[in-house]
Amino acid sequence: MVDGTRNTAAAGWDQASLLTAVTGAGMVLAMVGTWVLPDPVGAPLALAGLAAVYAAGGIPAGLRALRALIFERVLDIDLLMVVAALAAAAVGAPLEGAVLLTLFSISTTLEARALGRARRAIEALMALRPETALRKMKGGGEEEVPVALLAPGDLVVLRPGARVPADGVIVEGQGALDESTITGESMPVHKQPGAQVFEATVNLDGVLEIRVSKALAESTVARMIALVTEAQAAKAPSERFSAWFGQRYTIAVMVGATLAFLAFLWLGRGWEEALYRAAVLLVAASPCAIVISVPAAILSALSAAARGGVLFKGGAALETLATVTSFAFDKTGTLTTGTAEVTDVVVMEDEEMELLAVLAGLEAHSEHHVGAAIRRHAEATGTVPARIRNVVSRPSEGIEGHDGIGVVWAGNARLAERMQARLDRPELADLQGGAQTIIYVGRGDRLLGAVALADTVRASSARAIAALRASGVREIVMMTGDRKPVARRIGAELGLASDAIHADMLPQDKVREVGEMSARGKVAFVGDGVNDAAALARADVGIAMGAAGSEVALQAADVALLSQDMTRLAAAHRLSRRAATVIRQNLIFAIGAMLILVTGGLFFDLPLPLAVIGHEGGTVLVVLNGLRLLADPIRADRDKPARAAAGFAPGHRLHARRVPR
Repeated sequence: MVDGTRNTAAAGWDQASLLTAVTGAGMVLAMVGTWVLPDPVGAPLALAGLAAVYAAGGIPAGLRALRALIFERVLDIDLLMVVAALAAAAVGAPLEGAVLLTLFSISTTLEARALGRARRAIEALMALRPETALRKMKGGGEEEVPVALLAPGDLVVLRPGARVPADGVIVEGQGALDESTITGESMPVHKQPGAQVFEATVNLDGVLEIRVSKALAESTVARMIALVTEAQAAKAPSERFSAWFGQRYTIAVMVGATLAFLAFLWLGRGWEEALYRAAVLLVAASPCAIVISVPAAILSALSAAARGGVLFKGGAALETLATVTSFAFDKTGTLTTGTAEVTDVVVMEDEEMELLAVLAGLEAHSEHHVGAAIRRHAEATGTVPARIRNVVSRPSEGIEGHDGIGVVWAGNARLAERMQARLDRPELADLQGGAQTIIYVGRGDRLLGAVALADTVRASSARAIAALRASGVREIVMMTGDRKPVARRIGAELGLASDAIHADMLPQDKVREVGEMSARGKVAFVGDGVNDAAALARADVGIAMGAAGSEVALQAADVALLSQDMTRLAAAHRLSRRAATVIRQNLIFAIGAMLILVTGGLFFDLPLPLAVIGHEGGTVLVVLNGLRLLADPIRADRDKPARAAAGFAPGHRLHARRVPR
């Protein structure tokens, strides 16, 4: 029945609804002609009604079943219903067969419409995209062009009330944007020049000038559409088992009904009664409700999560997340805001501006949050970034390049030691003893200076961790390549125990730690950077900060958290567990109802209409139970308990010290 439902859905709602309407009207005529009107008017009317029911309700289903059998070698569940109806007509009970076809047609259409609500996510995403944009012309003025013609580097003017036509960066103007279509966050976000904006979000006030950063095919909405498409195509393990079971069980039902027919004949029931009882068993034992139990819940949960700004790449990730008992979090950009501010600069040689020029030139090639902070500081101080070539990223260490004179680099203590630069300098003692992130800058084996940055904990991180603990998650740890003092400061704000804080980690260290955690149960890793990709792939469930995270992290992950609100992660975990509960409820109910009906068909005189009502009613009930998940979309936790302030917050007064060589 599931396959038939999908085929009907693909064919269009109008055709399915029309056939169901004809079937229902024919059933009404048949009942009126049989039970209300006397002959000679009643009999022809009943016959016409029965013909309409068998034609509209039986022929399309029969053709679908035959196509599946001939071309796909699949025994469709629809075939059971058609055979049972024909068997009822053959033994002189055409009205009961008509009841079966009518209820079967109605339930099929209802399933198609219900599950279509969960499948319309892509259409909704496509509808978000504006069709045109106001592009600034090189010679001055503006022109309205199709969004598809926009290219990276184009300048677009966005007026109040307009949707952002493509991912980009604000270069002029400021205002509030409604990002609920992308992140699920209902509160507007105020943005200034330099802030990133996403396609399909709404400019609420102010006139903004935006520089397009991504082509339409690589935009946030394009990524969301790709993820939703993958999620709907990728079946969860329980869905695959459900389809596998349904096909084989359908064959078993056909064989069993045939054997039951022969057994009833052997017991002396007569061929008509034996055929009638076999038809009852065909309906009673049909696995429609069992097969539809899983996809009804999975698709509903995927759609509810998408509306809340959490995209699963498939039902398998949703199912696995429900079994996760341990969470591992990256620090920078995940548990923290990732918008660190430069708080201190120590210059070992040269001038501060030259040091910052080299550093800004290197970080211009980095997508790390630290690099963004340094670029903002360089812009604020009027520093012109030096031209750096042959730049190479060193995950969990830093970045290297060549400025035409020699090798220059910027990174943590590991990179400095690998470059053989001395760090045991008294001038650095204050920085090294503090709880700030330190970026060392050097040329070859000479240390040029160091920059200290401070990051702040996301307001939602502590609530998210508390919610995960409340839901029964046994182990929550933080992993970072940053120094231990920094990690301990952040961990203390989040309420993490010292043994749950892992610092000075390389990418391979994160992978190893995730592997050790997986030996104790299912593990989810949450990260956003390139250096998190390996751990995201190693975890049972990889969760990426999708909207602002790196492309590499998004590709490696199983789930994309589009919102910056970490409480949505805890809500997604709860939703996955609810989906698992609904699936169990559906399967228990479907199997129980089937056993009762089969018992009644074998050992009692269960009438065919009652078997039909039990079978079709049970199928609709499990679908409706699965659709309950649609009514509970992921929402942000609005409780905002007091949080201790970070040791260094954005806006902390910057001072620089110049130290003689």
